[in-house]
Amino acid sequence: MENLKRLLASDMAAVDAVIRARLHSEVALVNQVGEYIINSGGKRLRPALVLLSAQAFGYGGKHHHDLAAVVEFIHTATLLHDDVVDESELRRGRETANALFGNAASVLVGDFLYSRSFQMMVDVGEMRVMQTLADATNVIAEGEVLQLLNCHDASVDIPNYMRVIHCKTAKLFEAAMRLGAILGKASTADEEAAAKYGMHLGTAFQLIDDVLDYSADEAQTGKHLGDDLAEGKPTLPLIYAMQHGTGAQAAVVRDAIEQGDVGKFTEVLTVIRDTGALEFTRQQALRETETACAAIAAMADSKYKQCLLELAHFAATRQF
Repeated sequence: MENLKRLLASDMAAVDAVIRARLHSEVALVNQVGEYIINSGGKRLRPALVLLSAQAFGYGGKHHHDLAAVVEFIHTATLLHDDVVDESELRRGRETANALFGNAASVLVGDFLYSRSFQMMVDVGEMRVMQTLADATNVIAEGEVLQLLNCHDASVDIPNYMRVIHCKTAKLFEAAMRLGAILGKASTADEEAAAKYGMHLGTAFQLIDDVLDYSADEAQTGKHLGDDLAEGKPTLPLIYAMQHGTGAQAAVVRDAIEQGDVGKFTEVLTVIRDTGALEFTRQQALRETETACAAIAAMADSKYKQCLLELAHFAATRQF
């Protein structure tokens, strides 16, 4: 991550300038909520992928800054809406926007960020950019609905859960990489390879989030352990634990999912550890990043490609 920050320092400063300029609204509450959520931290991985991909393919213009900002706006809008749906009160160690400003303000400012994103896409003037992001936002919305339907459903299997990950999380990583390739006029094969990298990187990133919900240092992650369980989300560690535990162990996890019973967190955590569910999930994340790296093996060597490879390693091994 430190290498990424050094390599992209000037570009990310330009992206931040675009974000601040395009976040502005004549409506004070939009500015207030937008500034709060944009300044609340985060790794900015998705905009970084736009920058890395574009420059790996030799792009020399400025539109990668605009599209990196667009991707961050879309991601931020999904966070605003997610926190309302999940009734979350904490993100990145701070109060969520909905906890501070209310659900109505969070939803409406999320809508503002989506609509501003599409204004910015039009400004770029590239139909394939608009198509990529329109498709991505639609798939993300489907993923959100799928996740909602899966809540408190202990019968969700691994393929169905992976579908949620691909739609809800990995799709924007994929789109970010594809945008950079489009700007860099990459060949069809290279564009697809970049998109594949993004999809598998995003999948790994979410799988590690699943692990951290049962193993992280709360001070580092800025969220409470067991939040997924409290929301009744059947994530991969839980699904694996039910499939590989004893009947009694599976019943403990199943009941906790169906009831959203965070009071059973300690019992569930014991089952997860006894069945090796966290290690299994980490290994799955590692396989995803190996596939991501293999996808860009033919990409021309550059400091940007090297950073993409390092980012894949970080995604699978991170502790926050």
